[in-house]
Amino acid sequence: MNFPVPVVQLDQQTHILELFHGPTLAFKDVGARFMARVMAWLNRNENEKLTILVATSGDTGSAVANGFYNVPGIEVIILYPSGKVSKLQEKQLTTLGGNITALEIEGTFDDCQRLVKSAFLDAQLSEKYRLSSANSINIARLIPQSFYYIDAWKQMQAIEKGPVVFSVPSGNFGNLTAGLLAKGMGLPVERFIAANNKNNSVQDYLQTGVYRPKSTIATISNAMDVGDPSNFARMIDIYDNDVENMRRDISAYSYSDEQTKEAMLDVYQKAGYVIDPHGAVAYLGFKSWQKETGSNSRGIVLGTAHPAKFKDVVEETLKIDVELPKQLLEIAHKTKKSTILNSDFSIFHQYLMQRS
Repeated sequence: MNFPVPVVQLDQQTHILELFHGPTLAFKDVGARFMARVMAWLNRNENEKLTILVATSGDTGSAVANGFYNVPGIEVIILYPSGKVSKLQEKQLTTLGGNITALEIEGTFDDCQRLVKSAFLDAQLSEKYRLSSANSINIARLIPQSFYYIDAWKQMQAIEKGPVVFSVPSGNFGNLTAGLLAKGMGLPVERFIAANNKNNSVQDYLQTGVYRPKSTIATISNAMDVGDPSNFARMIDIYDNDVENMRRDISAYSYSDEQTKEAMLDVYQKAGYVIDPHGAVAYLGFKSWQKETGSNSRGIVLGTAHPAKFKDVVEETLKIDVELPKQLLEIAHKTKKSTILNSDFSIFHQYLMQRS
């Protein structure tokens, strides 16, 4: 990782970990860049091309595309839900070309994820391709993400020693699972807060003890629009399928788009800080936990994306002009190149089988 991840204070108890200073302005640059280099090294002596399949609800695809762009011997096929990512996110996915292919799926992120998982289980595709994943189902994505929890904790202890709570905007739950790995390695985390938008299957599990996947609901915090998060299986394994064990470490809350916008405005008015919709959900999660427990512990809100990636929502909510960083200015006027596919696996299978 060759970019900073600073902790910035919002108020006396609340801080934000800015994870968006990488090339695609999202926290997933951390895992994707690590994975690209590891897989390139592992593939160095192979004669057959490696094909990376990745489903994205927004930021994963752009981070993976950037990380693997022009890496010899590796091609990337990105599946994203049509009309359900921001315009600038879509430009990041669809304008690189080269060894990066973008497939615009008529469906939800869960449909994209289902297609990728089905492809890995298909005998014909396994015979035709050397397949791998760059989603958080690949542990090589989560291991490097666990390190920024440790770094954030160290930054906080340098300011003032004491317990720390992490509030994590949660969609596919890879980010929170990385935090659990850090805790398992000895990081003294007081509490994890799983902050959800209206896609809150895991919150319901923590409340009821029963896991019921849901249909995905589209929100302004689109990278968290996941009705059946794949990393929930890892969480279950970590806690030995015991909801009481999980409850000892994790609290969960969910919020509407309107509440998210109110939080964005609240942070801006009180701290003069522009926060993106995903960070705003995590900010709400920490504030809810504070109110519920009466705790004075310091909280770190994970800032997972630069607000400029959600320029329309931020400008509409805060009534300000958001300046685009150079990473986005460079792609804003490029032409989108994608192939539209139905979400039926037979269509995706045919597409892959017919590729040269």
